[in-house]
Amino acid sequence: MAQPEPVSRLLRVQKKDIAYIRYVFEGYEGIANATTVDEEKGLVRLQIAPDFVESAEAVLGALGKEIALEIETSVE
Repeated sequence: MAQPEPVSRLLRVQKKDIAYIRYVFEGYEGIANATTVDEEKGLVRLQIAPDFVESAEAVLGALGKEIALEIETSVE
């Protein structure tokens, strides 16, 4: 059986918050991998495990209350 593909989200944050986003998702081991796409533009790509999309969305919602965060693109 083929494994489902991860769900991708492209986030725009302030440059100073990139490390914070990455560390938060590292702390939620297995939910998503965060990769810096463009540090100057504040772009971070999340590769979310299909079974944890709801959890990742909840984390993003909480982060959005702490820092300026925009979801630029949603690729299913």
